[in-house]
Amino acid sequence: MVLRGHRLITPATVLRWHRRLVTKKWTYPNRFGRPPVDPKITALIERMARENESWGYQRIQGELLKIGHRVGASTIRRILKLRRIPPAPLRATDTSWRRFLRAQASTMLAVDFHVDCAITLKRIYVLFALEVGSRHVHVLGTTSHPTGAWTTQQARNLLLDLDDRAATFRFLVRDRASQFTTSFDAVFTGAGITTVKIPPRCPRANCFAERFVLTARTELTDRILVFGERHLRTVLARYSAHYNGRRPHRALSLAPPSPDHAVQDLASQRIRRRLILGGLINEYERAA
Repeated sequence: MVLRGHRLITPATVLRWHRRLVTKKWTYPNRFGRPPVDPKITALIERMARENESWGYQRIQGELLKIGHRVGASTIRRILKLRRIPPAPLRATDTSWRRFLRAQASTMLAVDFHVDCAITLKRIYVLFALEVGSRHVHVLGTTSHPTGAWTTQQARNLLLDLDDRAATFRFLVRDRASQFTTSFDAVFTGAGITTVKIPPRCPRANCFAERFVLTARTELTDRILVFGERHLRTVLARYSAHYNGRRPHRALSLAPPSPDHAVQDLASQRIRRRLILGGLINEYERAA
């Protein structure tokens, strides 16, 4: 105790002095760390996350890439974490009344092979075809009474839409629904396309089509109502245009299947939001 009382400094003080000397000696004046993110891009990331509650990091990354900003998903995650707004899947119960009523006033959508009408509870069937390579979707038709003749006619319409590109396809994957008759398969066989039936009760065997259905449900079906077949056709046309021309896809390096505009790189222009289907979907582009 007597020896400790005569000490002027403690060992911790000596170690702190040593660390300070080492720090001063090995200081690098031109040392750079991670480059900072432009405050405008940070504000834009925060804006997209708040305006689109169902968007994840990669969806925001794809929208930024589309308007000329290349930002990594980890950077977006870090920015949103600092702002305490981590993106999370949007459930149907999370939709506010204001957003819900605005969507009803404009138009409404539900996509699947069947949709239940909000007024009559009548089931409406939707037939679509998805190009697996490009993820381009073709909405072929809607009907309340699907028959073999109806699906066969939609198959002919699809081949007309594909035109010369039909020769590039070899297989058509479908389920075992009764609407897909022998005449339906014969239309594609005549074009050199082999029809492949998935095993019974195995929807994962047709995973690409099921993924499109899941996407449509997540973004639209769980958030709006459908009032009739005519209404359904209208909103399907609007949604398919957005899906093919503007929506980023992970399988395409966050590019749309068939971009309808060129990616610009103008750092000084203002970012404008376009409301699709009453605000259920948002598109971002540089203001003219």
